[in-house]
Amino acid sequence: MAEDIKTKIKNYKTAPFDSRFPNQNQTRNCWQNYLDFHRCEKAMTAKGGDVSMCEWYRRVYKSLCPLSWVCASLLGPWGHWVALRGDEPPQCSDIELDGL
Repeated sequence: MAEDIKTKIKNYKTAPFDSRFPNQNQTRNCWQNYLDFHRCEKAMTAKGGDVSMCEWYRRVYKSLCPLSWVCASLLGPWGHWVALRGDEPPQCSDIELDGL
């Protein structure tokens, strides 16, 4: 199973269709994948599991969301959430586009 997920991540091009978000506006889809990534990362870290399993959510939200939203240094809407989590806000130069 882990190999199957790693293969999907390796072959990832862009976010697939998600039936929970059928409309053209993908803002909620972007936000949900952002939350899912951080929830997954937190849960896997707490369990001592492999955090790379959460990579899918990170790639999806980076694909769907405008870079200005992902980049907290541009005062995107998540800058507040990053600060509440106690993390340092990323700089735009630190964000990898992962070939997207």
